[in-house]
Amino acid sequence: MHTRLFAAVILAIGSCSPAWSQSTPGHGGHGGMRSSEDGGCLNAKISRYTPEHLTTVKPGSDFSFAVSGSNGPGHIHVSIKQEPVAVQVDDKDTFYWVKGKLPENLKNTVVRISVKAQAKVSKCDAVGGWLLKVSE
Repeated sequence: MHTRLFAAVILAIGSCSPAWSQSTPGHGGHGGMRSSEDGGCLNAKISRYTPEHLTTVKPGSDFSFAVSGSNGPGHIHVSIKQEPVAVQVDDKDTFYWVKGKLPENLKNTVVRISVKAQAKVSKCDAVGGWLLKVSE
């Protein structure tokens, strides 16, 4: 009886191991290529947030960030307090540099600049953002 149970456990562990090893190289947290099982896409990535997270800024201040792996300028969306924000997107060949301004009416508050960068395959989209403290 114990031999059968032991064999079943070994079989179960053995069948899980290949699935784990296949999912590890394309782990979304590393921003690498996904396997062909995942649609063979490059994950979009949002980085180089300026000003940095939790910086205190004035109303109307500039902000910027980089996006790579996006499907193009029309597929990068920015919002603050759930309202769309107009941005300028510059193509830098290997990434997009995105620039915008905080609304002038935001004062004495903390805001999240929310970003969604759509990739060619939707499961490779990036969603991110950062917080800024807005003074008077």
